Amino acid sequence: MDQPEPQERRINIHFSPELMAGHYSNFANVSHSEYEFTITFARVDHEVEDDEVPGVVVARMNLAPRFMRELIDAMQDNYAKWQTRENIKNLPEFGGDRQLGEESGESDG
Repeated sequence: MDQPEPQERRINIHFSPELMAGHYSNFANVSHSEYEFTITFARVDHEVEDDEVPGVVVARMNLAPRFMRELIDAMQDNYAKWQTRENIKNLPEFGGDRQLGEESGESDG
């Protein structure tokens, strides 16, 4: 007897309007224990010239080690795709051959 192939499962995730907006982060701290990884995302003000840089935590995620590996793989894949697209934009045939002076709005004379 042939067994039927398992159906492909898809995750159907819905966002509330508040979550759909997301949170801006320009800093992350990663730590771990024997059981989990923790990523703390924060928004910090790098323009402050004090010894102490002010910041506010915008989200904190606790992840199982297996999920952390999957997240790293997904981030590497997406970063590679983004980097490829950015490098294509910099090719001369796509207008990426501008000189430094042209980019900053300077002119020769």
